[in-house]
Amino acid sequence: MAALKAAAEQWAGHDPDPATAAQLRDLIAASDSPEAAAELADSFSGNLQFGTAGLRAVMGPGPNRMNTVVVRRAAAGVAAHLNALANADDAGTFYQPRAVVGYDARHNSEIFAQETAAVFAASGIKTFLLPQALPTPILAFAVRALDCEAGVMVTASHNPPKDNGYKVYLGGRSVAPEARGVQIVAPHDAQIAAHIADFSATDEAGDTGNIALATSGWTVLGPDVLENYKQAMTGLSDPAAFPHRELRIVHTSMHGVGNDTALAVLHNAGFTDLHAVAEQSAPDPDFPTVSFPNPEEPGAMDLAFALAEKVGADLVLANDPDADRVAVGALDPATGQWYKFHGDQVGALLGAHLAARGGRAGTTQTRAGTDKNGEGANGKPVFANSIVSSRLLARIAKAAGFNHAQTLTGFKWISRVPHLSYGYEEALGYCVAPEVVRDKDGMSAGLLVAEMAAALKAAGGTLFDVLDDLALAHGLHVSEQLSFRVSDLDMLGTLMEGLRRTPPAQLAGSEVVHFTDLSAGSPELPATNGLLYLTENATRVIVRPSGTEPKLKCYMEVIGPVANRRDLAAAKASAKEQLAAVVADLKEALGVDG
Repeated sequence: MAALKAAAEQWAGHDPDPATAAQLRDLIAASDSPEAAAELADSFSGNLQFGTAGLRAVMGPGPNRMNTVVVRRAAAGVAAHLNALANADDAGTFYQPRAVVGYDARHNSEIFAQETAAVFAASGIKTFLLPQALPTPILAFAVRALDCEAGVMVTASHNPPKDNGYKVYLGGRSVAPEARGVQIVAPHDAQIAAHIADFSATDEAGDTGNIALATSGWTVLGPDVLENYKQAMTGLSDPAAFPHRELRIVHTSMHGVGNDTALAVLHNAGFTDLHAVAEQSAPDPDFPTVSFPNPEEPGAMDLAFALAEKVGADLVLANDPDADRVAVGALDPATGQWYKFHGDQVGALLGAHLAARGGRAGTTQTRAGTDKNGEGANGKPVFANSIVSSRLLARIAKAAGFNHAQTLTGFKWISRVPHLSYGYEEALGYCVAPEVVRDKDGMSAGLLVAEMAAALKAAGGTLFDVLDDLALAHGLHVSEQLSFRVSDLDMLGTLMEGLRRTPPAQLAGSEVVHFTDLSAGSPELPATNGLLYLTENATRVIVRPSGTEPKLKCYMEVIGPVANRRDLAAAKASAKEQLAAVVADLKEALGVDG
């Protein structure tokens, strides 16, 4: 404890942020208590690790927290990597890298963004700063629109209020065309991490004197970047083919930064009957009305559904706090209850809608002159989804005559699919216009869902009808996710190794006929820490640790044939029973009760 307190005192003496320095001294003073001692020990347990997800952690003092010191080191590491890439130009000439920095409305986000801009500018990088707290998709859009070599978004997305994070995108001359405007993957993550480690090793604890900071030299962008994004979004809609706009929509931004932009995108496309959840429409970094600001979580959309009931809405759209994801709800005519669609269901609905539009968002006119991202070598649109997402999209693509690709989890992989025209993952992430935003975007996806729902309403149908039609055409695909949250991250490795040693012999009474350890990799998929089980009746289970939370995630899907509409109810009931049996078998295999 004496050595720990000495290291903490040294950090507090160098910390450029008086708030975290004071917080650290309070911890030192209270270190006789077990809680303070544990917090102090964890804060100094090592350097916060930079990976493909960038950085994401609790805010606070010390090298294992998100704070000004850690952000300066991260910015210096990214800057060093950009300059190294510029010096390694194939033509043998140096170019000046360009970067754009954005931020959401979380505590310290704007400060961390300004610190990043100051480090970049001092490193010789031509730097742009978004003009205000804005959604992550606008940062991803700006990387491509401004032809930047990199983008940094300060956000922790849907994490709890105490967290913040740092997403890094590459673009321009730093990567291949299909990776421009996409989040980093190997080897860039490791190379950036190595640069960060160099800066960490050459300073004293908390002292960033070895990192140059500019007092000016970056450009704060004007309103054009936001207006250009909105204009591009308007171009995704096709009012000639889908003219109907008579739809009452309830929207919530979950206390994040998506309210104004999402509503403007919908309004500009002709959807004017819009109702925002007032209690959640203004940015609030404390997220006071939700226990967890994630539309996937139970109860997160309760206020939106209450407003939808009150105003008689047709559709509910819920963005997460940085608006790169969207949840969709509607009144189920079979039950009379408001229903939140699973991510796989929305992924299939958007796939069906885009298939009906020829595979791509926008009109023929608005697509003219794009980089042809949506045309593969054979001229066919390319649909893609992550390996943990439903197999239904592949069947939709095949029936439409399109190409399909399967990737590892995360949009850093989905967005890299060559000639991508549409991609999604079950965690409410959808990329419907990769030539505009080559990342998940909850606002553009929400617009296309609204366009689809309005057309269905005019024809006397619903989104539920489309799902039933897909089941009749391709089999009923029912997916479910099971998560086990752990307090000790070492438990994740223990659980995974247990499944590797003793995989389940059967799931829901069907023999496991195929077991794949995804950590071995394959020609189709890079290695990842995951396990895949496929049973004789096509039930599939994938188990993997979460990349951003202390959770073990289990993704389950059952598929059953449906002969006619009369059989749908029985098929759904059977699928539900099968999933319940799979859950029981997985819990037994993992040796857990909850």
